[in-house]
Amino acid sequence: MDDHASLLVQLRQELNEKDEEIKRLKQQLERKECKIIPETVTDTEQHIANKNSMLDDDKLSNESIARFSRQLILPQIGVKGQQSLSKSRVLVIGAGGLGCPVSIYLVAAGIGKLGVVDYDSVELSNLHRQILHTESRVGISKSLSLVTACHQLNSAVDFVPYHMQLNSKNAIDIIKDYDIVVDASDNVATRYLVNDACVICQKPLVSGSALRFEGQLTVYNYEGGPCYRCLFPKPPPPETVTNCSDGGVIGVVPGIIGCLQALEVIKIASGIGSSFKQQFLMFDGLDGSFRKIKLRPRQKNCAVCCDESEPTLIDYEQFCGSRADDKEHRLNILSKDQRLSVEDYKQMLDSDVPHILIDVRQPVEIEICSLPTPTINIPMSEVKCPDRLKAKLGGLLDSSELAVVVVCHHGNDSQTAVQEILKTFQNDVEYVKDIRGGLHAWAQRIDSDFPKY
Repeated sequence: MDDHASLLVQLRQELNEKDEEIKRLKQQLERKECKIIPETVTDTEQHIANKNSMLDDDKLSNESIARFSRQLILPQIGVKGQQSLSKSRVLVIGAGGLGCPVSIYLVAAGIGKLGVVDYDSVELSNLHRQILHTESRVGISKSLSLVTACHQLNSAVDFVPYHMQLNSKNAIDIIKDYDIVVDASDNVATRYLVNDACVICQKPLVSGSALRFEGQLTVYNYEGGPCYRCLFPKPPPPETVTNCSDGGVIGVVPGIIGCLQALEVIKIASGIGSSFKQQFLMFDGLDGSFRKIKLRPRQKNCAVCCDESEPTLIDYEQFCGSRADDKEHRLNILSKDQRLSVEDYKQMLDSDVPHILIDVRQPVEIEICSLPTPTINIPMSEVKCPDRLKAKLGGLLDSSELAVVVVCHHGNDSQTAVQEILKTFQNDVEYVKDIRGGLHAWAQRIDSDFPKY
């Protein structure tokens, strides 16, 4: 048995090493194919400089006139507007569902320089909404993948992909070199960080978000308008914040919001001016409606942008009580003896130990996949309602010796459910445990054919 376990560990290590080698080779291939990234790059700044500018002594070249002719003939743009675009430097924070449409349309419009910040690598689950990434680039950095796609559209742009996480130490140094900043991030901590850094550097911030079928857009710190802190001086409780991996998103919604963000950047850069310096746009994809809300003006007591304040960047993860990424975070609110590993639960199944398995995911998730054993589905909304929980479980818990096992997607909600069951039934049930890591861990360590989502 020990030899078998050692062999499995060795095989996993060899597979991991091969995966890393494949990722490295993919990145080298992208650099060589596009000839836009030097062979040796740093982790903090990967700079792409293209010397073939379309500007010659502040005049548009014939190539530039031909390329941008359809927008050049617009009175609101014209030659001066195009020249302004060609000199503009835009930083996009996030190379995901918002960052992809923002970036490609800015490059298509002829901006001068595009910087893209993202710490993550391309995953298969990104592709339904992050449309500049491809199957062949799964595993390489998102910033490099996005820039690769944009370079193929317009090689005259100067590209700077930053494969790194923006934080309080590097944000000012990066943002100060750009004229306009686009917040295409996916977490609250980064939103506060980017806002405060833009106020310090006096840069307009074009902010967007998307979740499920809904999207939002506004422009902060622009022509005397409010900043993010003016509207939200305190971050929301972490447990109330939902991201795309938990709440889901239809891919076209971030596409719509990202296109609108690109439009506002183009309007600002070309001199037209933004329509959202004190306006908030809400989009509902289910009924196809747009709603525009007037925002309150810049606040005199704002901790960041008021005249008396001297803002400095802080620890935003501590300030918000949440991480500055969209990765699944592991909760640990149960003791070790209240939890089962997936291996422990597999042994229970193999030994036919009598038990009740409760899956606390939403019914739509049950349709995707479930464990190979009879399961009772009690969504978390019902788990947290004692009357509904008793109605679902009361008749099944006549014997306090019957084991109760709770499972969810990643092993977070299941812990809360264990606490709620114990609180609701008190002494009526003795054995209540959750499965550590949930169905995600089951797919990783027990059944490689089990669906991952």
